[in-house]
Amino acid sequence: MQNKNVLITGGAGFIGSNLALKLIAKGYNVTVLDNLAEQIHGADAEHNSVLYRSIADKVTFIKGTVASVSDLEKSIAGQDMIVHLAAETGTGQSMYMISHYIDVNIGGTAKLLDLLTNTKHSVKKVVVASSRSIYGEGKYHSKKLGFVYPTHRSDEEMQGGNFEVTYPGADDLELVATDEESKIHPSSVYGITKQNQEQMVLTVCKAIGIAGVALRYQNVYGPGQSLSNPYTGILSIFSSLIKNGKEINIFEDGKESRDFVFIDDVVDATILALENDKADHQVFNVGTGVPVDVLTVVDELTKNYGVPVSSRISGNYRLGDIRHNFADLSKISKALGFQPKVNFTEGIKRFTAWVNQQQLGASKYEESIKEMQGKGLLK
Repeated sequence: MQNKNVLITGGAGFIGSNLALKLIAKGYNVTVLDNLAEQIHGADAEHNSVLYRSIADKVTFIKGTVASVSDLEKSIAGQDMIVHLAAETGTGQSMYMISHYIDVNIGGTAKLLDLLTNTKHSVKKVVVASSRSIYGEGKYHSKKLGFVYPTHRSDEEMQGGNFEVTYPGADDLELVATDEESKIHPSSVYGITKQNQEQMVLTVCKAIGIAGVALRYQNVYGPGQSLSNPYTGILSIFSSLIKNGKEINIFEDGKESRDFVFIDDVVDATILALENDKADHQVFNVGTGVPVDVLTVVDELTKNYGVPVSSRISGNYRLGDIRHNFADLSKISKALGFQPKVNFTEGIKRFTAWVNQQQLGASKYEESIKEMQGKGLLK
């Protein structure tokens, strides 16, 4: 097999560790660069992180950060391909840890590309993890105006309980899937950094003769995701609350929706992008193409756990959150043959079965809520 050596930045994380194991099974030599952040892996990650321990003796592991040029130099040496996953990922957290998100997500990507441009290496392909967050409030259709892209919802509207998006002159908006040609207008600092990452990778790689690919992941979930990080993933947050017997606070009116894509499908899509030349210099959505609202999420989780927990639709909302988004998969299906195999009902069964086998610590959710309220970002 040619191009056998793959570097995964952030490779000890949820997506990265699953990707590493699948690549190893396919005969690849995998190197992982990861800083084992406590927010994701918990304290003493080398001994306690399930994700890290799942790959520790199977990969060449470099504990370091994409913010360090020397760590990147060490990691790039001898690699044929790079999957660049390393990033700070909390949408809400990005709205007040602005400099940090810029330094890691944009700065780290810039350092990586700087090395690929100015040093000798054997890298032939870079796949970067982008995000559905770059689409902002997504794509809608109006019989009167055609396809439109509503701007970010205002604090004033949401204070009045008006959570759905609006567009001037259109009172008949219908949510439609976002394709890769949809308007890019992120509503959070995290989304802005993802937009920058994919644009830098696609622009620089093409200029220096490397194949660049950007994958716009929707909401990735499944066994192995962090149950202790209160800033990302409502499935983890709600699961921790349910298992700790605490009330679930449902933001807005519970009708906000996301496209939840199972980890195995994300790994398969990423490997298709790595191995298929048709992916080169392209951007692809990775999701299921099916929106699921938060009320349905709560119902499915409580049903699968079999634990009676109260929930409350609070009307709280986070500035920077979007209302709806789901992916149009036409492009990745046609070009790479990708079709998601795990629907939400089946995925939740697998996810909750895994959670039931874990030892959950105390939920840090309340602390994160107070932190965001204190900064005026949660209303």
